[in-house]
Amino acid sequence: MRVIIIGCGRVGMQLASLLSMGGHDVVIVDRDMRAFEKLGPNFRGQKIVGVGFDREVLKQAQIEQSDALVAMTSSDNTNIVVSLIARREFRVPKIVTRVHEPERAEIYRRFGIPTISATTWAANEVLKMIAHRDLASRLTLGNGEVEILQIDLPPHLAEHSISELTVSGEIMISTIVRQGKALIPFSGSKLHAGDVVYLAVLSSSMEKLKKLLGMM
Repeated sequence: MRVIIIGCGRVGMQLASLLSMGGHDVVIVDRDMRAFEKLGPNFRGQKIVGVGFDREVLKQAQIEQSDALVAMTSSDNTNIVVSLIARREFRVPKIVTRVHEPERAEIYRRFGIPTISATTWAANEVLKMIAHRDLASRLTLGNGEVEILQIDLPPHLAEHSISELTVSGEIMISTIVRQGKALIPFSGSKLHAGDVVYLAVLSSSMEKLKKLLGMM
């Protein structure tokens, strides 16, 4: 896979190194040549000094042949401009954009640009560690807005309807594993003793889920 990374800061450098070690064809762009010193001698990719949204720089990075572009600079404005150019002009198949201001993430998604917000992700991770350690998270979606949780069904909920663990738009059971077999429940499904339940839950609704489970 050929990947262009715009920005050789801490995250960009780490990502470039991991991709390079994984055998991928990596090009990293930064306006400061000194930033490349962080990559170390084992980096096998291409380094380009330039501004990430400069079309000539992107062509030098062979953006037309690239499979993915990751915008990781310290400027949200630069990241979105680079991403829009990559999407609209060069039709890069995969684009990921880092945002520092979480409120901008939704705006960028409206342009069809997937975003990563370290601020939102870190806040949600800390919240899980201190407030929801008794709920086993298996997957975090988006920037932490939705969690996929795995729970062993509490005995008092056996033979109850899945509707008792459902809150429209906030909490829903996606899968039940029963005696080793996975099934997707329907609206009238009953919960059985020994079920392992997988739920999709808004991070903001964790306390509500704990009440439904009898944990509070």
